[in-house]
Amino acid sequence: MKDRMTMTAKHPYPVAPPHIRIATAQDVDDIHAMLFEIARATGCEDKFKSKPEDLARDGFGHRPAFEALIAHDGDVPVGLCLYFPSYSTFRGKAGIYIQDLFVAPEYRGGGFARHLIAKVAERARSQGGHYIRLSVDAGNIIGQRFYARIGMRHAHDERIHVLDGDAFDALIDG
Repeated sequence: MKDRMTMTAKHPYPVAPPHIRIATAQDVDDIHAMLFEIARATGCEDKFKSKPEDLARDGFGHRPAFEALIAHDGDVPVGLCLYFPSYSTFRGKAGIYIQDLFVAPEYRGGGFARHLIAKVAERARSQGGHYIRLSVDAGNIIGQRFYARIGMRHAHDERIHVLDGDAFDALIDG
């Protein structure tokens, strides 16, 4: 996968929407490789602990924790949008939370990310959803501008908090 991801795009700016499909268990290695590219791009390789078997178990098992869409150029996967259901008690409506969005560098600017998010929105609406939420790294100014261009707004009144590791265990164990 990593070798295929570094290929030069034949058509970096597609004239037609990219081929996007729902990921299957057979895509786990490609999904994992694209997620690792996100970790590398954000300088978080040391925090990236998931393995393909984790994704297979948690995304394609008895109770999937997520779904993913994959964008292709021919048979080469060049984009990923991994998401899961969300619910807003304030809105009183269901939606989708996008956990990860990736487009191979040589395909950026070609509409792949926009098409992936549009397809997620379409899936959300078809399942009764009314919104999409996501988090973007504070230093990712290009990403923030992209999200603003497609109509997403920054929720100034929210901050993401995380409970994990030893603190997670300590809370449970009292």
